Amino acid sequence: MSAEPQTASQVTPRRRSPWRERFREDWLVFSRNPLGRAGLVLLSVFGVMALLSFLPPLIDPMYHPMTGVDPQVLYSEGPSVRHWLGTDFMGRDILSQLLAGTRVAFMVGVSAAFMSIVLGVSIGMVAGYAGGVLDTLLMRLAEIIMVLPTLLVVLMLSALFGKLNIWTIVLLIALFRWPGVSRVIRAQTLSLKSRPFIDAARVAGASHARIVFRHIMPNVLPLAFLYMTFRVTAAIVIEAALAFLGFGDPSTVSWGMMLQWVWKTGHMFQAPYWLFPPGLCISLITLSFYLLGRAMDEVLDPRLREENGTV
Repeated sequence: MSAEPQTASQVTPRRRSPWRERFREDWLVFSRNPLGRAGLVLLSVFGVMALLSFLPPLIDPMYHPMTGVDPQVLYSEGPSVRHWLGTDFMGRDILSQLLAGTRVAFMVGVSAAFMSIVLGVSIGMVAGYAGGVLDTLLMRLAEIIMVLPTLLVVLMLSALFGKLNIWTIVLLIALFRWPGVSRVIRAQTLSLKSRPFIDAARVAGASHARIVFRHIMPNVLPLAFLYMTFRVTAAIVIEAALAFLGFGDPSTVSWGMMLQWVWKTGHMFQAPYWLFPPGLCISLITLSFYLLGRAMDEVLDPRLREENGTV
């Protein structure tokens, strides 16, 4: 006995996930923004460079960014067939160092930004939702840390305890960059917890944890992601400044360390092929994240969409 075919009225339409719909709408707005497209292209180029950083040592140990030395090169030389961007004063390949520096920049920037965002979002939501004495204490702590200059504090710690390894630098940057995020998330949480849908969740018997994680967190994460793009650029610049001043990790090749080698060996004006690549990369990767942040700002603010005509 064959089953009767279902009619069109009997077929229940498949409901799409609200998260998927939100992502599609946001991506549509983002893809129409020329700043966002430019930032994404630039970031993709640096992503490819970071992946290619593993390749030169496999081709020839001479191209290892830290220990590889060309025996035919006795001093810094300009671009050639063997070394497309030239060599440093020891005969090490500048292109290999530049690619390795890209990997370090991504690692430092994304890691420090992610840690600071996690701290800022957690503290901001707790302060905004709990209120009272806890809110006051957390915000006073945030204000104290905000007035401390991150670069100066890390320089002082490095002078006291010696050169810091790269992960210690990442942790210190994260610990001093969360307060600004926490204040913004706190303000957003204060606004959200007075909305009708939060009151409805309370009446339905939802616990405080469920209200925070199910109803408040999804509404503050897009804003947190926007601030993460700016925190990435700050972390990259701080690490480059530390390395250039001689307080970076000497066992790690970074763009700031390359600039420090140029300055320390007296090649600042004699070897532009060694000076310009790391400086240009620092400028372009910070620009790419800035452009992404501007595009994300338009995604989150409907008024900007109307002004720019991307609705």
